[in-house]
Amino acid sequence: MARPTTKEALIETANSNFDKLWQIIDSMSDQALNTEFDFSSDIKKKEAHWQRDKNIRDILVHLYEWHQLLLNWVNSNTNGNKAHFLPEPYTWKTYGEMNIKLWEKHQNTLIEDAEEMLKSSHKSVLECIQSFSNDELFMKKVFDWTGTTSLGSYCVSATSSHYDWAIKKLKAHIKRSNK
Repeated sequence: MARPTTKEALIETANSNFDKLWQIIDSMSDQALNTEFDFSSDIKKKEAHWQRDKNIRDILVHLYEWHQLLLNWVNSNTNGNKAHFLPEPYTWKTYGEMNIKLWEKHQNTLIEDAEEMLKSSHKSVLECIQSFSNDELFMKKVFDWTGTTSLGSYCVSATSSHYDWAIKKLKAHIKRSNK
């Protein structure tokens, strides 16, 4: 599916991919649900996240935390408090370290809580997106705090694209656990 470039397409794709994510989780066998993720033998899966996330909860809280990054960033800046998307000391070169800290933060989070947190944050992100016009979302340099990127691009990354990442990861896990 093409990357959304309008408010309408963003909302539609975010909801569609979110629904697909839950359909996959709801259709998983007990074996897949209860088997720890292990992609260590797949030479194509060398990015850090393939080793970091060990279960569905890890994926759900990762998505939740990236929703929080987006919401906090938008809320701070729209309230006149200049903020970067990534919290200090992290940069786009070091955000992998931040992802590990977020993973560590949730190692005692229950799966049921992770599910509710993500469902709630998805709703909050969509409400945030709804509060902006199409031009505010997809025209570049509307807001000085988005730099050279549009606000909508950040929203796409935190929703539909991130859900697509999670879907691919879950499908790979299901394929491995059903062998």
